[in-house]
Parts: sequence; C-alpha cells; structure tokens
Amino acid sequence: MKVMKISSHNPVKIHICPTKGHKDCSRIFKFSDWGRKHSWFMWLIPIVGLISLAWFLIRVIPKPSRAAYPCQRLAAPLASGFVLWITSLIGSTIIYRRAGSCLQKSRYVPAGICAVIAVAVIWTYISVTGSGPVAAQSFRPAEAVNSPIGIAKGINPGRVVWIRDADATSWDGITGNWWDNANTDQSIVSRMMSDALCSLTGCQTDKQAWDALFKYFNRTGDSGSDGYKTGEKVVIKINANQDRSPEWGKGRSIPSPHVVCALMEQLIKNAGVPGEDITIYDATQGRNIGNPIYLRIRAGSDSDFQKIKFVAGTGQAMKGRTGPVFDRDNPVKFSRPDLPTAYLPKCVTGAKYMINLALLRPHNLCGVTLSAKNHYGSVYFPNDGGWVPRALHRSSSSNNPMGSYNNLVDLIGHKHLGGKTLLYIFDALYTGENNESNVFRFQSLGDDWASSLLVSQDPVAIDSVGLDILRSEPRAIVRGNADNYLHEAAQANAPPSGVNYDPEGDSTKLESLGVHEHWNNPRDKKYSRNLGIGNGIELIFKN
Repeated sequence: MKVMKISSHNPVKIHICPTKGHKDCSRIFKFSDWGRKHSWFMWLIPIVGLISLAWFLIRVIPKPSRAAYPCQRLAAPLASGFVLWITSLIGSTIIYRRAGSCLQKSRYVPAGICAVIAVAVIWTYISVTGSGPVAAQSFRPAEAVNSPIGIAKGINPGRVVWIRDADATSWDGITGNWWDNANTDQSIVSRMMSDALCSLTGCQTDKQAWDALFKYFNRTGDSGSDGYKTGEKVVIKINANQDRSPEWGKGRSIPSPHVVCALMEQLIKNAGVPGEDITIYDATQGRNIGNPIYLRIRAGSDSDFQKIKFVAGTGQAMKGRTGPVFDRDNPVKFSRPDLPTAYLPKCVTGAKYMINLALLRPHNLCGVTLSAKNHYGSVYFPNDGGWVPRALHRSSSSNNPMGSYNNLVDLIGHKHLGGKTLLYIFDALYTGENNESNVFRFQSLGDDWASSLLVSQDPVAIDSVGLDILRSEPRAIVRGNADNYLHEAAQANAPPSGVNYDPEGDSTKLESLGVHEHWNNPRDKKYSRNLGIGNGIELIFKN
C-alpha cells in the first residue's frame, strides 16, 4: 500500500492497486501525462460554449425569431451547456469548500450533505447537457383527408393548378448559379406560366385568361364587370427574405428571375398593363431586389420593361430601386389587442390589383412560408422596428395549439392585401429547404428540382396544396401545427379560436377566405372536387 499526502492538514491514505495483475492501473498516470502535455484541450469546449453564447445573444436579442434559425439552433445547445457548466462549476466549488470546512471542524453530517449536493449539481449538469435537445414534433394534419372546410373561391372554385416541367431546370448544383440562363430555360418557364393561367381559368388563350381574371375580380369585388383599364396600378409582392445583397450567394433560395420575367411578359403583352403601372416590391428592412431580377427585367426588349418600378427595403442603396413609404391612413389593426398596429406601403394602398408571387418552402418558426406569410414583407411598425415583422412572430408560430389566433388571417383578409389580390402564384422552380437554407432536390419528385409553378385564385386552397407538397417530401421538414392558420382563415367568420377577425377595425368581421383540405395521399394527389365527393379543392397537376 502506498500513501499519497493530499493536504498538510489532513493526510489521506489512497490505496493504489499493485502493478502485478493490474496492468491497466498504469493508464491513469499515462492519461495524466497526456493531459499535462495537452492542457489546452480542456479549455476548448468552454471557449466554444462562450463564443456560442455570445453569438446567440448578439443575434437573438435584437430579433427573437432568429432563435429558430438553423445556426442559432446549433449554437443554443452549446451556449446552454456552457451556462450550465459554469453555473455547476461555481456552485459545486462553493459547496465543496463548505464541505471541507465542516470536515475540518469534525461536523461530519453537514460535510456529507454538502458533498452529496456538490455531486448532485455535477450530475445534473451531465444529465442535462448529455440528453440533447428534444426534437420538435413533425406536422400531422388535424383532420381527416378530403374533409374540406370553408368556402372555395375563384372562377373555378377551389382550383389550384400545378405545372411541373423538369426540363425547365438543369443546374448540376456546382456550375454557375441556378438562375443563370444556362441552368434555367426561360422559354419553358414562360410556357409553364401560360399553361397555368389557361388551366386555371379554362380559357384558350393567355389574353382571354387575363380578361377573365380581371373581370371576375371586379365583379366579385363590386367594381363592375369590366376588365383591366389603363392607369390602374398592379403591385407584385415577391418573397425577398434571402435577398440581402446586390449579388446572390450560390444556391440561395430567392425568387426566380425567369418566373418574374415570365409574369412581366404576361402582364405587359397579354393583360395590357403598361410597365409604368407595375411595381415589384418587398418592403422588409434590409431586403433587396437583386441584380439577377432587376437586370433581367431591365434587359427586356419592350420599352415597358424599363418603366417597371422596384420598391425594396434597401431603398436608395441600390440603383433603380426606391425605399418603401408607409401609408398612415390605411392601418392593419390586428384582431388581438396586444399586437401593435401596422401600416402598409403606399405602392400597395395606391394600387387596385395585387399579385402574390410567393415561394414554396418550409419555415423554421411558422411551419411553412407560402402566400400568407409573404405579407410579412408588407408591414411597417412605427414603434417596433419599422419594416420588420418581429412583432408578429409569436402569434404565427406553428408551436401554438390548434384553435389559436393567427395574425396571418388578418393579413390575408385585409382589404389592401388579400382583398386586392387578383392571383396567387408559387415560384417553385428551385425550392429552399427552409427559410434560411439553400435550394434542394425533391426526393418525392425523382431526386430532382421541384421545377414547378402553382397558381390559384383561392389563397387558402393554394397554401393547403403547398403544405401537402412539403409535408410529403422527406427532405422538407414541416413541424408543429402548420395548418392552424388555414383552419382559422377558412372559417374566419366563425374560427375555432373564437376571435373576431376584423383587420380594418371597422366592426366588420371577415367571411371565409377560402377552402382548406388535405389530399387523399401523395401518390394520387386527389382532393374532394377531383374525387367528386365534396366542394373543396380541385388540383390540376401536369407533370
């Protein structure tokens, strides 16, 4: 037996097994030798934890919704682990010293209690940090398939058209960028847009389709039965959430210049809308309408393409774009009293028609970001960040239970937003894995790009189809109660939450904003109108 003297005051005998027959005992000392030579390693994890904590606080405190971003979800466990480690280290050290003090005074019971507490603190730290984060629950529909709710909208009520052409997209994921002409075929995209419009309206030509859309909109909105008249303004809301600099990073999920260009060609050449009456916008602070879109539009041979206006959150920082100006006379009064009043851009309130050109992709906070959430780029809060929608994030989260208030319903139903929307389009040529990630190939579509366009006149129906597409794709992560807002919007006159949705604050409740339904299965993609069993969604899928 060997004795090691740990303290001059309290010599402690430590029994060390003899070498004979227990060769593994020597490894303890070899490990200690390694530790002394590589003492820097023991500081690596605390340093990483401290950096993660600083990064998390710097990013999330100004904008709490960033906590759902992938980078923050990675940093959060490291940051929380560091906090637990430093807390347990300090706590256990204090308790351990208290135990030593009691031991010196021969107070054995208090010393034992303190020792147990010290060990418990350390054990709690190991247990918590070692268990890992709990995964959020994947989305599951709240109702049975083919169970429509709400009232379908449109010339052909509840119709959603999905056009897919794999030949439109040919990017290999490496060479150039997906939006380059070499990787996206403009002629095919333009043909897809034409096919979608004619299929939606049941018309033979593009001009007839646009005339039918304008006349239906005016007739149902008590504006007579005329079609488009020169001088009437049209605004196009794009989703520029990832468009944050003049040039785009490779693979980013941003609006397709080819889709935007195809829509401009349709409006100018077939709908008869002069370029000077068209505005493309995303008012979100710090968001841009990048050169791949801007320069492609300006390169159009028709002089009308030179007159199209661009309104972006970056404003005067970019040539040819102007900053948004909010209209104080047309507020959005959210139907929950704790939410601040928002205001809209003048380019929106001054227009007669809107086209909602959204992206198809999941969202880390809201489950999905489709046509409804596209309007987070349309709101201004004078006392809460300006052109930043952070005041809305909590009440649109997919973590909220079914039957909860959702501010997306107020946006869909507001007279200057959903109330002005002539057409809903999903740009789904190259779809992002979520709101902060790059584009990805769909396993459910033969391990290929989505290569799709979707159109509808029904905002609830098109978002319902978009949700079904995303939830059926193994590589797309949709979590929580992502369809809560669709249930609320479809039944806005009597929503499950019991909220009186009145976004103008004029004591006029919203009516049903459209029809919601889930398809029978991802193979057949049939809704109740396809099956002849209900008055829900009709999906026309052309592949």
